[in-house]
Amino acid sequence: MMRISAEGPVPDWSALETAFEHNAPETHSYLDLKSGQVVTIVDSRPEDDEKRSLIRRSPGRFLHLDPASSREQYRWMERFVASVADPALRERLILAIDGKGAFRRFKDVLLSYPVERDRWFAYRANLLHIYIDNWLSMQDIVLGEGPPWGEAVQPSEPDVPLQKPIGERGEGPTETLRRKARELVDGLPALELPAAIAFLQYLTERMPSVQAE
Repeated sequence: MMRISAEGPVPDWSALETAFEHNAPETHSYLDLKSGQVVTIVDSRPEDDEKRSLIRRSPGRFLHLDPASSREQYRWMERFVASVADPALRERLILAIDGKGAFRRFKDVLLSYPVERDRWFAYRANLLHIYIDNWLSMQDIVLGEGPPWGEAVQPSEPDVPLQKPIGERGEGPTETLRRKARELVDGLPALELPAAIAFLQYLTERMPSVQAE
């Protein structure tokens, strides 16, 4: 459990959430165990040298924060997709999170579903809070107060890889669709190819997220 005492620092919980969510390789965040503030350093920013120097001169005062990894946050998307009741939307999301660019495509799909989009934000925030709670509980530190979100409860969906449809050749859902599309194009008469190309170009311009990666 998280250790709470009036003698501990009161964390800037909003900044902590941001730090644990942001996992860019060149960004490093620390919790100041004296003030409760979050100190963020970006490798490419020379103006952060003073912060770096302060952290080096103050052993034991700054706790390096370990943000949720991309793999962890991908699992959060999988759990959410498993919770979607609409079969058509669930299928679209399964395709969206298959392969490189999954996070962007996932967000693009939810733009057309505002209710599910809002539910995703709440779902993701809850899983982030669970991650933060567990991480802080493992540290040998005392905090001045508990998190403002109270006790975060695990969703009903199990934390297991999402079952995705596998094609007859063992490929993932995206590759199955691409193969079928190629087969259809290959089977078209040459006279129909300009119309097919024009329609595909229209789709590409209308939905940037479907561009080749």
